[in-house]
Amino acid sequence: MKLIVNDKKEVRLNRFIDWIIYMLGYAIVLIIVSAFFKNTINVDSSYSGLWFLIASIIIYMLNKTIKPLLVWLTLPLTGLTMGLFYPFINVFILYITDFLLGNHFEINGIFMAFILAIFISIINIIMQKCVIEPLIRREK
Repeated sequence: MKLIVNDKKEVRLNRFIDWIIYMLGYAIVLIIVSAFFKNTINVDSSYSGLWFLIASIIIYMLNKTIKPLLVWLTLPLTGLTMGLFYPFINVFILYITDFLLGNHFEINGIFMAFILAIFISIINIIMQKCVIEPLIRREK
């Protein structure tokens, strides 16, 4: 494992390792949720799960690029709702992924998109606390 130390003396994982960890987490969440909710969340399972991986990559890229801007723009609304609006940013990112992948990734209904957004938030917390932080502590 390669750790990176920036100018502020913060230690983080190599971006590629970080990317792989999150891709696996997102793909697992997409597989599980689409298996339980077949009529509302459809991910094309052809090509040995290629569309799960592509959806995971798009979600990860949107989380790293567009999500910080959306959080900044909606900060007053998130503050007024005491944080309850924050999951809707993830829902918006899921609908962008739905739009980009067309028939290969479909979310039918905002309630299921909200459920999936909550699961993705939970997997982000689990990956950070149970995988990434222990790897960083071990490598120090």
